[in-house]
Amino acid sequence: MNKQYPRHGSTDPQADPSRPGLRLRVYALGLAVLGVFLFGGGAYLAWLGGSWYYVVAGAALLAAARLSNQGRIAGVWVYLLTFAGTLAWAWAEVGPDFWALVPRTVAPLALAIVALLLAPRHRHADGRRPRRGRYWPAAFVLTAVFAAALVLMTRPHGVIRHEVALRPGKTSPATLAAGNDWSSYGRTGEGTRFAPLDQITPQNVKDLQVAWTYERPGNGDQEEEQNTPLFVEDTLYHCSPRHVVTALDASTGKEKWRFDPRSDSPFWKRCRSVGYYRPTAAGSAAPPGQPPKDACGARIIVTTSDARMIAVRASDGAVCESFGDKGTADLKRGMGTVAPGFYMPTTGPVVAGDHIVLGGWIADNVSVDEPTGAVRSFDARTGELEWAWDLGNPDITRLPPPGQSYTRGTPNAWAPMAFDLALGSVFVATGNATPDYWGGKRRPFDDQYSSSVVALDLQTGRPRWSFQTTHHDLWDYDVASQPALFDMPDGKGGTVPALVQLTKRGQIFVLDRRTGQPVTAVRELPAPAGSASGERYSPTQPYSVGMPAIGTQQPSERRTWGMTPVYQLRCRISFKRHRYQGDFTPPGDGKLALQFPSNYGGMNWGSATIDHSRNLLLVNDLRMAVSTRLLPRAVVDAMGGIDPHGIYSKMTGTPFGVYVNNFVSPLGVPCIQPPFGTLSAIDLAARKLVWQVPVGTVQDTGPLGLKLGVPFMPGMPTLGGSVATASGLVFFSGTQDYDLRAFSTETGEELWKGALPTGSQATPITFIDKKTGRQMVVVTAAGAPHNPHDRQKAYVVAFALPGR
Repeated sequence: MNKQYPRHGSTDPQADPSRPGLRLRVYALGLAVLGVFLFGGGAYLAWLGGSWYYVVAGAALLAAARLSNQGRIAGVWVYLLTFAGTLAWAWAEVGPDFWALVPRTVAPLALAIVALLLAPRHRHADGRRPRRGRYWPAAFVLTAVFAAALVLMTRPHGVIRHEVALRPGKTSPATLAAGNDWSSYGRTGEGTRFAPLDQITPQNVKDLQVAWTYERPGNGDQEEEQNTPLFVEDTLYHCSPRHVVTALDASTGKEKWRFDPRSDSPFWKRCRSVGYYRPTAAGSAAPPGQPPKDACGARIIVTTSDARMIAVRASDGAVCESFGDKGTADLKRGMGTVAPGFYMPTTGPVVAGDHIVLGGWIADNVSVDEPTGAVRSFDARTGELEWAWDLGNPDITRLPPPGQSYTRGTPNAWAPMAFDLALGSVFVATGNATPDYWGGKRRPFDDQYSSSVVALDLQTGRPRWSFQTTHHDLWDYDVASQPALFDMPDGKGGTVPALVQLTKRGQIFVLDRRTGQPVTAVRELPAPAGSASGERYSPTQPYSVGMPAIGTQQPSERRTWGMTPVYQLRCRISFKRHRYQGDFTPPGDGKLALQFPSNYGGMNWGSATIDHSRNLLLVNDLRMAVSTRLLPRAVVDAMGGIDPHGIYSKMTGTPFGVYVNNFVSPLGVPCIQPPFGTLSAIDLAARKLVWQVPVGTVQDTGPLGLKLGVPFMPGMPTLGGSVATASGLVFFSGTQDYDLRAFSTETGEELWKGALPTGSQATPITFIDKKTGRQMVVVTAAGAPHNPHDRQKAYVVAFALPGR
């Protein structure tokens, strides 16, 4: 007699064995493991004072796992009820916030689909098998919802657009005088990155294509390509992280010449810009006893990581023998002891008229006895020192007396500078006196000038005014962005000669650049105190309440994030283990302290862009929290090696070392809710936010350095800056994926993106190529910050419209 196999609903004990199948057991085991983690971790979180949801959900998953392991259909219903409760809890916590819902709901949704598909493998209490028709249609519906969620992850969320009537603006005289050249880091000394060009428009930008690509060997892990090339007449001047200068034909990308200063440093190699100097009639006039003309002519000024400044001819790259000592000025003169790598001008020199003004980057957090932060000016024709601003000793105006040095360990100026030749001022953004996270030994002049913007007389170097953005800075809130100079509408039909200063804090300060007085309201608000031995704390901190702040929503347990419920639970626990007192939570020697915005920003060295014709301020930001803790002296003294940007820093000469690390999940994903980076536009006439959009996808990055290969768009941390054009476009490439993007300046809509060979963390430039008449958009690309494996080659890429 042939064996008969029962249909669904049969109670034949041979066809309905008590032991569930392998798939069901694997599913039940997965639920049990997840339940154990959620219940145990949730109990710890609840003990820390956090949400009880995970305890309840973990217990429910354990119950569902037990029932499913027994093959009982009740296990499916317990899970589905848990899923429904999860949806209700998620909505109650975060409402319709898409990226906040993702870790709370997407993984549970996937498990709900699995539970429904496996339902027919369970049994009712009477032994019957559930019918597929009662469960699989629901599984198909949830599968469609899951697919829709994946598609929605590739769309921008959290977009902000406000109806603000834009007022026509006026292009500044300095921008008009620059013509077609991009001869300074921020295009002009105003640092606004605005090009009055309109060949590429919002209508035709979709047709942009690669015009040429220049390729060279790539960089090492500590040699990140962040260079903004200069363009003068028909030539691009590019600088590699090792300060190799290359001149390229702007029409074809072909190399004209290359100059290698053979510069090296044990760490932190950067060259964000070079300087360009064309002697003026006044600058070419012969000083007593010197030849009547400067034989070198137009030149490129490059500073190196081993503290040299070199001038080479712009025409052929030959060293200018009339500059300094046979072409080189020694930047270590007057500085005392300078260990290799501890001083370098990472941003490069600013050429203001006939002056070369520069500060320098100082190794972070290593010691109180580090090189000076003095700012100096050199004659652009001869390389001779003109003046020095020693923040700790105003009596020193040039070189220190024999046997002495500039004051050591003062706040330094590593950010780009701006200048106003009509006012005769150079505007300097300052950092901290070292070290960053403990300031008990800081001197009055350290506290006076740290984390400030300072106006210096361009002829003498004497301070005219200063404005401080953070008092007694214990958070590494260096003012990293270039001051942007703009004649801002005053609301009365006129304008104010303003200076717009971005900060890592996300605060935007607007000052009268003549006096340093705030143009928009600034208020001192209370700040928390700490208890570290020997430290002092500022009772208040300045807030720019008259301007929108960018990315400053405070962290909370609810605003922690993770890719799944497990990782979000880990981040919630981590948050509750931190001490967080809001803005300016100081580092201490007890439990970990959470800092947000972090030492990355907010806004960093990419700086501001201002669309002159629309009075729009464009800023890109980075949103990452960090954990800090002061460590006993003996602990850090036992550590070997020096890494100025490492997790542990020695802070020699203080009672403490310091631990500073990103606040991330075990996968390396930020524990702060997306977006992790945005592009925003602020109307400088109305002083209101016009739009804000997340920028960047995980297409070319992902957890643990692995590329996800899918264009999910949470908005990624940004580095570098943008450029705006008169036609209403803003170009930006400083995301973690490998694209150059064009946005509408007025709406923030992404209009185009062009693929790059690798990631970029530099500012694009734009100009009209004289030979072809085409407007070019040029950017360097040599690997995004979190993709070191894609730095084998470095590129300069030019885009243009076809058909010319």
